[in-house]
Amino acid sequence: MTYTAPALPDGSRPVAAVTGASSGIGAAAARALAAAGFDVVLGARRLDRLQAIAAEVGGRAIALDVTDRASVEAFAAALPRLNVLVNNAGGALGLDPLADSVDERWRTMWEANVFGLMLMTRAALPLLEASGAGHIVNIGSIAGLEAYPGGAGYTSVKHGVVAITETLRLELLGKPIRVTEIDPGMVETEFSLVRFDGDEARAANVYAGVDPLVAGDIADCIAWAVTRPPHVNIDTMRVTPIQQARATVVHRRPV
Repeated sequence: MTYTAPALPDGSRPVAAVTGASSGIGAAAARALAAAGFDVVLGARRLDRLQAIAAEVGGRAIALDVTDRASVEAFAAALPRLNVLVNNAGGALGLDPLADSVDERWRTMWEANVFGLMLMTRAALPLLEASGAGHIVNIGSIAGLEAYPGGAGYTSVKHGVVAITETLRLELLGKPIRVTEIDPGMVETEFSLVRFDGDEARAANVYAGVDPLVAGDIADCIAWAVTRPPHVNIDTMRVTPIQQARATVVHRRPV
């Protein structure tokens, strides 16, 4: 479906920045926002992949590590203005019970999903407020709404995203900045492959017998939310495939 970015008074295109835009939901969001008429700035660590996607959508690629303050501040400083920030960078590592948790996995998840979200949002807030109609979209997860065995590392960081998003709405009340949280269920991207250290068979098994969401489904939600009239805020969207009722309650076809 096609959406249209709001026109700016001077006739220029509104700017949308997307983190974690080198693959998956981030790359799909960049494509959807560009198609809607946004001037898209893509950020991620994998600059070669980022540049390819930026060239495809007519956007701009800037190397970005959301866990590094200097990188985040350089990214924000390179933006001429900003209307939409999509905080997508993050991910899961492992599926270990708490008793078997690995320090570095937890630290990496917290730095990318929570600390990185804080750094990126803090750096972007002055630009978003100056736009007169800013919008923050935080990509959460169904894991931020419930818990499951082996998921404490990831569910805790995504619960953190929920808490940050709700706090932002309170702190920004009265300012021209909308705040939206999108919580996907099963989306077949590189997510499970990264989570399971490149184990393709284990990653594929996550989606066995299921028609999962694809990155474009979530990108469509992002594009819809940010193209609503400026007085309309989409607070939260929980999006799952029809075969998923809870994080771990899934109807599977025989395979």
